[in-house]
Amino acid sequence: MIALVQLLIKYGLLEPFGAEVSLSELGIALLILATICIAAAGYIINDINDIETDFINKPNSIIIGKEISEKTAYTFFIALNVVGVGIGFYLSNTVNRAPFFSLFVIISVLLYIYATYLKSTPLIGNIVISILVALSIIIVGIFELLPATNPINQKIQFTFFRVIFDYALFAFSINLLREITKDIEDIEGDTEANLNTLPIAIGKNRTITMLAILNFIPLIGTVFYVISTLYKQPIVVGYFLIFIVAPLLYITIKTFSSETKKDYNLLSKMYKLVMLFGMFSLLLYKYVILN
Repeated sequence: MIALVQLLIKYGLLEPFGAEVSLSELGIALLILATICIAAAGYIINDINDIETDFINKPNSIIIGKEISEKTAYTFFIALNVVGVGIGFYLSNTVNRAPFFSLFVIISVLLYIYATYLKSTPLIGNIVISILVALSIIIVGIFELLPATNPINQKIQFTFFRVIFDYALFAFSINLLREITKDIEDIEGDTEANLNTLPIAIGKNRTITMLAILNFIPLIGTVFYVISTLYKQPIVVGYFLIFIVAPLLYITIKTFSSETKKDYNLLSKMYKLVMLFGMFSLLLYKYVILN
């Protein structure tokens, strides 16, 4: 999904509308590779630290300790981080913005801190991982737009960056809701592992109520975005209403009636679909607005 979103930003938004960009086809490919390598390393260290809880929460999906050894997993974790950060260093110098390299280091470090410490901190861990998801979108704008920005094109470049930021904000909010839902789903295993996630800290029922209320933030935000920005494009409006607003309404209603682990797993998958459809909407700008 990370690779797909970054490609959609490049070829569904920036290229069709003639934005001044800095990365070639090889450059965007390397940015995608660096991002997914660091993200994959984050998943690995997360799985290493979740071995105990996974035996309870998802015993049929365990890989580390079952399919591969923990030592091998650590080797992959280090190798993927080295590759991702190394490519980030190369790309930063390619666009003549050496300080951009620090982004890859910060993301890598935060993923480690999240997996080893912040994950068991109520809400803070959820927020941090959601910020990192948003950064995987914003980083395209940082590498593509900022190095090519000058006093002449500054206004239009900022407009493109604002669109990317809006999508990153959407991804942040949906992922935050999904993380809270997963915490509710995994409350049994997390309790056994002595983790202090949000449902454990404030109670399952309060977390469900909080989740239902928070659902209205992306819902209202999406409706406002459509009304204020896309109201002249009926096809785009229809897409957002059918594939984003309607599912979010369903999730909000379903949240109150969810009780079992299976129910919350369904909600988690629904959030992922909403995020996917949200990112696919980038294609509509090219085929509707330009025609």
